[in-house]
Amino acid sequence: MIVVIQCAGSKLANAGSLSTPDGRSVRFVAHPELAPDDGEFYARPDDEADKGRSWRDLLRDINRGLAAASPNLLAAGDLYRPAAYRGLLEYAGREKLYILSAGWGLIRSDFLLPEYDITFSGQVDTYKRRRKPDRYRDFSMLPPNWLEPLLFFGSKDYLPLFRELSADHRGQRVVLFRSAEPPEVPDCVAVRFETNRRTNWHYEAVERYIAGNLQLPVR
Repeated sequence: MIVVIQCAGSKLANAGSLSTPDGRSVRFVAHPELAPDDGEFYARPDDEADKGRSWRDLLRDINRGLAAASPNLLAAGDLYRPAAYRGLLEYAGREKLYILSAGWGLIRSDFLLPEYDITFSGQVDTYKRRRKPDRYRDFSMLPPNWLEPLLFFGSKDYLPLFRELSADHRGQRVVLFRSAEPPEVPDCVAVRFETNRRTNWHYEAVERYIAGNLQLPVR
């Protein structure tokens, strides 16, 4: 079983960042043009970093060992504060855990990421919110030709990106939902998750999955 979980807004306090050529830390957000005028350097992942290379390109080069890594960059599986990420990392292992990041795409859990503030949630400042029309050159790191089932833990706001970036996966894709009506995901198997929790309910689903108490119709 391959596990994908959406990203979280809360990152570890020691998470590192990328830096501009003059040494300023980059704060990655969805809409830098709407960010506060507070002296911070704001950018989108696909903005130009230097010499025609985007920040996304630079991050890829860092992970390939082709560019010097910034201090304290954390692997995606270690970046987020909620305990669900550490639990899945221990349970599934780094090779089978992927993060669906609103800023960077579908990421391997061992891929180094900087701190960022990009989300699909409508409960944040406007400059942090990614909208459907926004153009991103998202990473999609699922290996080709894998036939194992793919299980997604995440809210409905992240479902379109999950479906898009996992569209070439040859195995079964299972998504959980908590609403009364299932989402329109004809290319996936939708499984209702019974819970009274409304916010971050997928963390409860993770706990049940790790405990072996989540019934899934996997082939």
